[in-house]
Amino acid sequence: MKLGPSTAKLLELGSEPLIPSSESVDLGTLEGMGGSYHELASALRAKNGFYAFESALHVFPWEGLGTISGIQEWNSDSGWRSEYGHLAHGCLFFAEDAFGGQFCLKDGSAWQFDPETGDLSLLGASLEEWAQAVLSDFEFLTGHTVASQWQVANGALPAGERLVPRVPFVLGGEFSMSNLVLMDSERGMRIRGGLATQINSLPEGAQIRFVIDGDN
Repeated sequence: MKLGPSTAKLLELGSEPLIPSSESVDLGTLEGMGGSYHELASALRAKNGFYAFESALHVFPWEGLGTISGIQEWNSDSGWRSEYGHLAHGCLFFAEDAFGGQFCLKDGSAWQFDPETGDLSLLGASLEEWAQAVLSDFEFLTGHTVASQWQVANGALPAGERLVPRVPFVLGGEFSMSNLVLMDSERGMRIRGGLATQINSLPEGAQIRFVIDGDN
């Protein structure tokens, strides 16, 4: 499948592939699902995972290697998804923003998944429309502005880590460097999974408990 112009542009802007060769990667599962999943397979064949916009956008490769997580591992039911239960059902997570906010495919469309609430926001009916949305508003959709400021002060974001808010945004936390802590992506998703399930199960006005231990 030929890449759409926005998808091709996003890949062009991205880093070198996170996994150098995709020729031996079996993408038959994705290709067999058709539609936007086939689009994702084509994109991964062209560039098997990458960072873009000063690492604010992280697109996972299909399979992991060493310390690099792949889409298959990232979507494991025994991983961070287990903390979200039904909130993550049917989602194929393939990328994340600077704060660990997820991008996923579900029912053939592309969505943004809020790690603090489990809410889904539609970004497009295809991967191409997702890429177009990201290119049109990358500063907001990837968290680039704050991530860039943080990196000027603290250095480049390490691979596999994201900027997690000490006070969650949904609880009034600021989109500022002082409210961010560098954290392993998996851990960041796990601790916010508990927050998301609380928000979805408690009645309006109920108290919510959220604690980050071992802040950097």
